[in-house]
Amino acid sequence: MTTLKEIAQNYSSKQILNIADLEIVDVNVEILEDNECEFPFSFILQDDNKYRVPKSVLIDLKAMLEDNPKMVKFRVKKTGEGMNTSYTVIPLI
Repeated sequence: MTTLKEIAQNYSSKQILNIADLEIVDVNVEILEDNECEFPFSFILQDDNKYRVPKSVLIDLKAMLEDNPKMVKFRVKKTGEGMNTSYTVIPLI
């Protein structure tokens, strides 16, 4: 039988990471939706981790793909915090 103490000592919270935490992102990676939480969000899975994809990244990526449909990889730079967070999509060759 496992005790509450043992579970608490071994517990590690599953944090949702941000797409800006990745060095390289492939445009063909599958995007998923989590609609079962209080604040629904889009995310990608990589190495068994969820990486949230902000809407502004999707908007910028759409514009870049319209100009360069052959783009296959990009990265995201995050600046600011909280309500002042902004994301810059950087195409990679």
